[in-house]
Amino acid sequence: MKKFLFIFLAGFLLASVSQAQKIGYINSNFILSKMPAFNQVQQEMDKYAEAWQREIEQLQQQADKLKQDYKAEEVLLTDQMKQKRQAEITKKENELRDYQRKVFGYEGMMFKRRQELMRPIQDEVFEAVEKVSKARGVQIMFDKSGDLVMIYTNPVHDYTEYVLEELGLASDRKNTPGERPADAIVDDPENLPEVGEEAQEQQPEPPARKTTKKKSNN
Repeated sequence: MKKFLFIFLAGFLLASVSQAQKIGYINSNFILSKMPAFNQVQQEMDKYAEAWQREIEQLQQQADKLKQDYKAEEVLLTDQMKQKRQAEITKKENELRDYQRKVFGYEGMMFKRRQELMRPIQDEVFEAVEKVSKARGVQIMFDKSGDLVMIYTNPVHDYTEYVLEELGLASDRKNTPGERPADAIVDDPENLPEVGEEAQEQQPEPPARKTTKKKSNN
């Protein structure tokens, strides 16, 4: 119910604003996917993730070995030795969980590193959007990839290609918004649909005309 209310209010807001001011929207995920610098960041982040994951796996192996050794030798250990070994296992497991949170947790190393690498790229896109907005007289520019639910977008208000041109990334493959309905889910740059080329509708071949022989009057 809240979602439908939000959609209604968003639509009402857009309708009200459009009467007084020129509005537009972009698809920032589509723009980012066309930027070589963004793809380089993706590759670099994959390398960081792999390195951090290997460290986590090493910690996991160490914890598993401690538990296996303890299980194999448990019958030979005194109560005091058991407590000591159990404390070592607990310490190693806590170390593993803490490191996982430190790397992949909320605002962890992965998040901060990506944010650091993405900031110059985001600034570049913002500057391009600002220039396009001023040049085209757009007072309000929305991001189709953001949290705002846009249940319908008229392509006439799409300024994505203008931003790509400003970034020097214009190509024959155009962004074609409106081919599929927008929703609240942010598009994954690694899994973008094939867009931009005019759809070549395959028209069925016309049926062969039946030729009728004229009956001779002779």
